[in-house]
Amino acid sequence: MGTRAARPAGLPCGAENPARRRLALGARQQIHSWSPRTPSTRLTAPAGPARGVARPAMAPDPVAAETAAQGPTPRYFTWDEVAQRSGCEERWLVIDRKVYNISEFTRRHPGGSRVISHYAGQDATDPFVAFHINKGLVKKYMNSLLIGELSPEQPSFEPTKNKELTDEFRELRATVERMGLMKANHVFFLLYLLHILLLDGAAWLTLWVFGTSFLPFLLCAVLLSAVQAQAGWLQHDFGHLSVFSTSKWNHLLHHFVIGHLKGAPASWWNHMHFQHHAKPNCFRKDPDINMHPFFFALGKILSVELGKQKKKYMPYNHQHKYFFLIGPPALLPLYFQWYIFYFVIQRKKWVDLAWMITFYVRFFLTYVPLLGLKAFLGLFFIVRFLESNWFVWVTQMNHIPMHIDHDRNMDWVSTQLQATCNVHKSAFNDWFSGHLNFQIEHHLFPTMPRHNYHKVAPLVQSLCAKHGIEYQSKPLLSAFADIIHSLKESGQLWLDAYLHQ
Repeated sequence: MGTRAARPAGLPCGAENPARRRLALGARQQIHSWSPRTPSTRLTAPAGPARGVARPAMAPDPVAAETAAQGPTPRYFTWDEVAQRSGCEERWLVIDRKVYNISEFTRRHPGGSRVISHYAGQDATDPFVAFHINKGLVKKYMNSLLIGELSPEQPSFEPTKNKELTDEFRELRATVERMGLMKANHVFFLLYLLHILLLDGAAWLTLWVFGTSFLPFLLCAVLLSAVQAQAGWLQHDFGHLSVFSTSKWNHLLHHFVIGHLKGAPASWWNHMHFQHHAKPNCFRKDPDINMHPFFFALGKILSVELGKQKKKYMPYNHQHKYFFLIGPPALLPLYFQWYIFYFVIQRKKWVDLAWMITFYVRFFLTYVPLLGLKAFLGLFFIVRFLESNWFVWVTQMNHIPMHIDHDRNMDWVSTQLQATCNVHKSAFNDWFSGHLNFQIEHHLFPTMPRHNYHKVAPLVQSLCAKHGIEYQSKPLLSAFADIIHSLKESGQLWLDAYLHQ
């Protein structure tokens, strides 16, 4: 297979490119020469003699008979050929050495088109195992996408990935499953839901019993912000399919918690969050770092790169200061609050919209009779403001101080460990962060129930120690401070490169 024909600079994905068309056409002709559903060798009997004329006896062909018995001859590919299919026109990926053409399937992928496209041209075995709870069923649907397999002389994954580390992690995964750590304790999640509903009820009772003066109003807002934050952590569990053994029940409860208790769409969360897990802290693939470069300069590598390009969308050398203005306070009330409606309407997610409306109707009918419309609106935006601060500090403490770069196609363990860190375990930290203080374990095993993170943590630490990988865990306040320190450092790196390189 020849060298990949490069798309001319500035040519968009949908633009016509003759070189790429010739390459894609040749590849399709080769692929269509073998299909898992169509034998590559067809046995056809010779035309028989005229009626009444005796046919000569024909000895059976042992080679043909063996070919027919064995089925189609598989089509073999090299990693170079797979890597060439990572663009807009054609996308292939590899799972367990099998090569799949996902070019058309991406639009139908239940987890979203982008998350699967982020692994185009790469081995996706470990993320496939990590994200799916019924892998056997999913593979049946993938049979129609199968176009061949890696050549026998090809390694099982690319040379950029650590083979020994990957093999040992897969053994660890098997051990974790045998230990039953992927099975949820339903009582834990039932009690967690009940505690959210009790907080919700306590917020209303505060106003009903003590009146609507300043202190009861403020206490009600604090309780409601706790409801929103904790419901956010619980919907995260259902969204990751970590509570029930079937996707159906996880999806149903996910809609209820994120839609009815929080007023947000499940499809939007899936679209954004699975990309983050697939390629954490990878620029252009992780939407959680999309504030680079228009609002912040993130990471050492990207900040220097931005400075060398002489790009300045904000005064990044002061970003550790204005983070307190446009970061935690503003994300939910000024961005997410309107964007989620744009998302569901633009994508016609009417089921999500219906669930969201139930939240706003319930919230309106609960508090307007007690407060009136004006105070109700004030309460709503105060709650979103408090929730936003809670959400941003918790979610960014594990990622912003870590390595941020372009996708280097590293192995699953290295990809997750370089982008995540933990916060020490305590009863408060576990509750306050929804157990996302165990961010490392969560990223390695995204469908694992959160109450088992602390059980698998020692095994992960041993694996990291053996392979010289840093396993970071820190106090909660230190994790918060590291966000500011990292923003200050990357802002200074940008300034130095902008002025002197």
